[in-house]
Amino acid sequence: MLNTIAILITAAALFSYLNQRFIHLPATIGLMVIALGVSVTLVLLGMLGWPTLHLEAEAFLRGIDFHETLMQGMLSFLLFAAALHVNLSDLRDQKWIIALLATVGVLTSTFLVGGLTYWLMGLLGLYLPFIYCLIFGALISPTDPIAVLGILKTTHAPKSLKTKITGESLFNDGVGLVIFLVLVGIAADNQPFTAGSVAWMFLTEAVGGITFGLIIGSISYFLLRSINNYSVEVLITLALVTGGYALASALDLSGPIAMVVAGLLIGNHGRRSAMSELTRLHIDTFWELVDELLNAVLFLLIGLEVLVLSFKIAYFQAALILIPAVLLARFISVSAPVLLLSRIRTFSPGVIPIMTWGGLRGGISVAMALSLPLGPEREVILAVTYLIVVFSITVQGLTIGRVIQHWTR
Repeated sequence: MLNTIAILITAAALFSYLNQRFIHLPATIGLMVIALGVSVTLVLLGMLGWPTLHLEAEAFLRGIDFHETLMQGMLSFLLFAAALHVNLSDLRDQKWIIALLATVGVLTSTFLVGGLTYWLMGLLGLYLPFIYCLIFGALISPTDPIAVLGILKTTHAPKSLKTKITGESLFNDGVGLVIFLVLVGIAADNQPFTAGSVAWMFLTEAVGGITFGLIIGSISYFLLRSINNYSVEVLITLALVTGGYALASALDLSGPIAMVVAGLLIGNHGRRSAMSELTRLHIDTFWELVDELLNAVLFLLIGLEVLVLSFKIAYFQAALILIPAVLLARFISVSAPVLLLSRIRTFSPGVIPIMTWGGLRGGISVAMALSLPLGPEREVILAVTYLIVVFSITVQGLTIGRVIQHWTR
């Protein structure tokens, strides 16, 4: 494990330096692009008769369980760090649109993408059972909070628009994960599909995650309030994330949602009433460092993951036609709630195109695809998901600033 961590951090540092010194892309995008370039170079060298480096790199990556590393390791830290700096009053002002986008929006997009995928795959001669098309819709529909927040830092969007995008991305991955698990259970024939069972699963995962997040966040808040020692207080927040996420998973509650809720509580009420100025400075510095470090390693892994995936020409063709299909589903799932609420409130100019283009997909989609059982369906879904994620982070991520500028000038 020490060697793995050492290699990843060294590579992340080197690639970050190269990006900062010569390429000047946004940090996360630049890191992924360089890692992707290195991966493609290694593949080409292997094809040209120098397979040693390629095989060694592939063996190294196969030793890292991307799904486990992200979903049971990095995600808790990244979501807590992100929520820690979100203003709760701003989030409350946008609560209805965020709630609709994170629930109805994800569900709508899941079925739209699933239906379009089934039809388009048939046109390409790639048979994918309809239930697996819906599974693909579930894993590609939620926007990735890590990718979204990493890119939003570099844009100048209006505050209300940033709050909508941030709030949606923080909550919709938990909802998307519940839908994904239900559909995977149906596909595996080991879970009865009834409205009651789905409602109960959603209740325990999502509502249970919110409740659990409030409980552990409140306990941590009172502990922080009772002392004034920044080193102990930083340790309490670290215990909140590691212990809280592990306990939520053990109780079959949504760990991601619990971390978001706990982070919002500590970042708002805790920051105002339970911390001294010195403690706030140290906690902010610590979690910003954790956020930057884990983001760097995550986007490095996304770029390198191409070494262990199987690609065929048909998969590239499928991704090429599914990218506009996913964007169309995103456009519809954003438009419906915005148009519905526009009767009672005013939205900033260009909210629909900006939120459509700014709905980035990232490592969470890849991690869910990697968790599928081995089989031909997994191979197709994983390859197409990876290609869409790369497009989303690079093309959408690099141009979202211009889209925002165009619609808000």
